[in-house]
Amino acid sequence: MGRSQSLPRGGDPRFGPDADDSGSPILHVDMDAFFASVEVRHRPELRGRPVVVGGTGPRGVVSSASYEARRYGVRSAMPTMRARALCPDAVYLPPDSSRYSAASRAVMRIFREVTPLVEPLSLDEAFLDVAGARRLFGPPAEIARMIRRRVAEEQGLTCSVGVAPSKFVAKLGSTRAKPDGLLVVPADRVLEFLHPLPVSALWGVGERSAETLRRLGLSTIGDLAEAPYGMLRRALGEASATHLHELAWGRDPRAVSPEHVEKSIGAEVTFDADTDDPLEIRRALLALSEKVGVRLRRAGQVGRTVSIKVRLADFRTVNRSRTLGGPTDVAREVFDTAWALYTALDPGERVRLVGVRVEGLAGASGAPRQLTLGEPERGWREAEAVADAAAARFGRSVIGPASLLGRGDTPRRENPTRP
Repeated sequence: MGRSQSLPRGGDPRFGPDADDSGSPILHVDMDAFFASVEVRHRPELRGRPVVVGGTGPRGVVSSASYEARRYGVRSAMPTMRARALCPDAVYLPPDSSRYSAASRAVMRIFREVTPLVEPLSLDEAFLDVAGARRLFGPPAEIARMIRRRVAEEQGLTCSVGVAPSKFVAKLGSTRAKPDGLLVVPADRVLEFLHPLPVSALWGVGERSAETLRRLGLSTIGDLAEAPYGMLRRALGEASATHLHELAWGRDPRAVSPEHVEKSIGAEVTFDADTDDPLEIRRALLALSEKVGVRLRRAGQVGRTVSIKVRLADFRTVNRSRTLGGPTDVAREVFDTAWALYTALDPGERVRLVGVRVEGLAGASGAPRQLTLGEPERGWREAEAVADAAAARFGRSVIGPASLLGRGDTPRRENPTRP
């Protein structure tokens, strides 16, 4: 069996920026340490210092770490307390979602000025199919260089790009180009690129399946590619075995799909300490509902189903949902439903985490809304539109979640189920 190797980020002419890109029209562009980089752009005095973005409370989790912080071992998804132990001198900042969303929109606009075939995966990464852009902008590697240059010059941010024949290989390429690099995988060298990599690099291989494969003596993608299919099927099941076998041989027929339709929009928060305080929980649901409402309106979406997630102190998780009479993007309507779901649930135990989500999304422009009996023609929808306008001008921080609270909305501790 082969032994896992890591490919050099640069210096290997087989996969360098000047390699043959004639059969590699797919780009994967991945922003470098995106949240942290946006914060450094906002506060230039932090440049060169370790910066960590994430929850700052005792149960916070790292969302992004600058490369200066990564040198100390700080990584995304690491508990913030662990990050502080590794790098106590770093600057720790809470996430600013509106700032990252604005930066993402600007970057995605650059991508779409190159090709309409852009498939965003998240705020900070996207696939591009540039086959149709060659005539205007040149070969794929040259297009990748142009994108990197424009992102740096226009947005003050860096990105890494993988150029390959397929989405899967392009994403692996960008990972190995980081930070601030470009890697081209020629169509006739895909297996040379893939097979030395560890099996954990395959999409769909988590810690458990990687351990299963290692027990079978399969440590590299090449090992898996050469393994008897029957053995894979017995160990992983039919679907996973087929999926991983195809990827191991570089076969990924999926096209770049620019029509990315969100199925739901949600937000959640972990309390610094487990709580059964109805006021604290209510305010958390209120803040989450406001976030969801803002994201719905920004996306031009409305939804018919509101769901909540409640994680108890013993890590048991309970979900509840309710379908509304009509679609909504109004935070107050989301909150009223979320609070009703929570009070009906009445967990009776301390709570670790709560989340709010709106599902069953559709375009707001094509979703007529009917007033309910006794509802004024102008109300929460208009108030939230005004809040959106104020936030766009002065920043979201000037519009707090308490703006959604009316008089008498604060729950009494002795009767936490009172609406």
